[in-house]
Amino acid sequence: MRTLFSTAALHPRDAFERWKEALIDQGMPVEQQRLDDTPFKAKLTVARVGPLVMTSLAQGAMRTEATPSLIRRCADQERVDVLIKIAGVSRRIQEGRESVQRPGDLVVYDRRPSTRISCADSQTLVLALPRKRLESLLGPTRLYASLTIGADLASTRLATSFITNLIRLRDQILPDVATRMAGIGTDLIMASIAERLAKEVPRPLHGTVVVQRAKAHVEANLGDPALDPPQLAAATGVSLRRLQELFHARGQHISEYIWHRRLEAAGERLTDPGNAHLPIGTLAFNCGFSSQAHFSKRFKAQFGLAPREYRHEALMKVPSAGRAGPDLGLARPEAIGAPPRR
Repeated sequence: MRTLFSTAALHPRDAFERWKEALIDQGMPVEQQRLDDTPFKAKLTVARVGPLVMTSLAQGAMRTEATPSLIRRCADQERVDVLIKIAGVSRRIQEGRESVQRPGDLVVYDRRPSTRISCADSQTLVLALPRKRLESLLGPTRLYASLTIGADLASTRLATSFITNLIRLRDQILPDVATRMAGIGTDLIMASIAERLAKEVPRPLHGTVVVQRAKAHVEANLGDPALDPPQLAAATGVSLRRLQELFHARGQHISEYIWHRRLEAAGERLTDPGNAHLPIGTLAFNCGFSSQAHFSKRFKAQFGLAPREYRHEALMKVPSAGRAGPDLGLARPEAIGAPPRR
């Protein structure tokens, strides 16, 4: 990861003040108070894979407070931060909810007033995700902000392992693969949040959460041609009949929802200049279609154009200077000093 700030070369007298300034410069609207008198050490590093920016913060024992004034001045409300605890233990308090995070746990920070207390030698990995994407599948962030997504869940272990390996192998990933890898990592995180959320909510909201979990599973498995209503019900932990009832109550059919999301994903990839070299059949297969003829028929029924025509029309509108790849809104690298895409 690329180092943005380190106290290693600073005089101990100046280190803490410079650290606080560095956090504000990186768009992290917090006030900090030290909890011990040992020589202060901290480090801020960043890595990028496609549009996904991941920032690592290592620091000593600290009380961190996100105040209303700093949030109004510095926070980007279009993004939500997902924090992966790498080392140490933290306690977070937000709107009456108190939770503890240990190594391997996830927690969502949604840019509202909160307090966090971290032990010495704490390290946290911060992923900036688009609020709109999370809330479209999981509901308002207030339902799961500051809720510990524990490492005891298999989905959490899978998500954190994928992200840490993504950082480790980022230099070996080709640019046109990086966007897909970033999307997979985001989907795994959302699936983990959905699984944890299902354990938390009151019974009247359970149906909504089951549907949200099902949709998160669809997003994470769009490329699996075997994904169908029975498999989705099994993965969600309810009977097929119950899942059908829940989707019908929301005016949807399970199978049509799966095909609709596959087609939308295919449409996004067809308009991505970074995928312009890929055959349409390959894109269709990666979105879960086993037959290009079936894909073409469904695609034209939904979008009014054949896939080839749709791609040609979209790419003709892209300025030549902007053909390096799409901005998926996961983060604005210039805002946090991220390195250019390799």
